[in-house]
Amino acid sequence: MATKDKVIGFIGLGAMGGGMAAQCVQKGFRLLVNDINPAPVKRLVDLGATAVENVAELAAQCSIIITVLPSGREVDAVVMGPEGLFEHASPGTLVMDLSTIEPEMTDRLHEEAKARGFRAVDAPIGRLAWHAERGESLFMVGGERDDFDEVKPLLEAMGTTIHYCGPGGAGTRTKLVNNYLAIISCQLNAEALALSQRFGLDLATTLEVIHGTTATNGQLKINWPNKVLAGDTDPGFTIDLAHKDLTLIVGAANASRVPVPVAAAAREAFSTARARGYGNQDFSAMVDVLCDLAQTERARSE
Repeated sequence: MATKDKVIGFIGLGAMGGGMAAQCVQKGFRLLVNDINPAPVKRLVDLGATAVENVAELAAQCSIIITVLPSGREVDAVVMGPEGLFEHASPGTLVMDLSTIEPEMTDRLHEEAKARGFRAVDAPIGRLAWHAERGESLFMVGGERDDFDEVKPLLEAMGTTIHYCGPGGAGTRTKLVNNYLAIISCQLNAEALALSQRFGLDLATTLEVIHGTTATNGQLKINWPNKVLAGDTDPGFTIDLAHKDLTLIVGAANASRVPVPVAAAAREAFSTARARGYGNQDFSAMVDVLCDLAQTERARSE
């Protein structure tokens, strides 16, 4: 049976999951949806999805189930817990987890799936919430190649860029490497621009110089002009989530005996931002945090 003819379960309709689920419905997939928040469920139902009351009901009806959850704790409970998917799904069901979680939890997901007669794919998401809304996400996929081929039409419905990274766990580990650089770049940019503000430099000229040298980076050149530099700190990816990912990165690196002192320092900078109430703002707002701490004017392009 073609993937598009199957009933697909979707659990987790937050900032990322809601947009991706909407893309699936709009592109003709039959979705059963579940979330603890009724508002995004209603939105999906209005688009043509079917709501289910609980995980057990969803698991019993779907041959492919997508999860987009906040942390490994929720993945453990929803997928592998006593009332979770593996307790109620039919043998052979494929669970594709899009969450960013600990590599050890992803490994456990694959191990338990295999031991209990299920299949698993880890496919954490790249890019931001507005990409998800537009069907422009990026995915880093780990799992058996046949399982990847089966879920690929769903990934193509939700995104524009799909990378098969290798066996189970490779997607999660690739995501941590990617986010390490993305978040560290954010912190470096914040420090540099706060310094430029203290120096009284013209922001446009400073950015022109940076973008003409190897100092430039994608966050500063592509993301920031549309976010914090334009005065928009509504979250595409929050400071809270960036802190969570840095914590995962430091933990995974320590477990693998790889020193990451820059990640550890950046995590504490993000801890400071959270303690001062910036946690729900876009992670580009780290420059506002530093400018406010330095008591200098915030960096704005207008």
